[in-house]
Amino acid sequence: MRAVVQRVSRARVDIAGETVGAIEEGLLVLIAAGQRDGDKDLEYVTRKIAELRIFEDDDGRMNRSVEDVGGAILAVSQFTLYGDTRKGRRPSFVDAMAPEPAAAMVERFVGVLRSRGLRVETGRFGADMDVTLTNRGPVTILIDSER
Repeated sequence: MRAVVQRVSRARVDIAGETVGAIEEGLLVLIAAGQRDGDKDLEYVTRKIAELRIFEDDDGRMNRSVEDVGGAILAVSQFTLYGDTRKGRRPSFVDAMAPEPAAAMVERFVGVLRSRGLRVETGRFGADMDVTLTNRGPVTILIDSER
């Protein structure tokens, strides 16, 4: 699995002008599943995201997780994280998981984070979404379960 994690002061996702998910302080997570991903990948990525220490402590050091600060997560599926641009000018998405199992994997991803007590808002799988965010820092981290 691949995730782009951005520390935000606010983020929202709109579909056809309607806000379907919004958070204040927390993480915007763009998430994608690859063809070979399974339970170990899911566990690795969810644990990393929940425990990633990228929020400041009282001394101004990045030493707290989204769990520690009581932040929320806005999870947005984005299969294009598996775009391979090594050949030609059009990305290849052959390494991305097929839509039906990918939708189930993203639902499981959200469920695991919620089971940890985190508030998780979402976009809508497969929809044309407008994502708006204020990246605080800026802080952006790439998580890849294969690496």
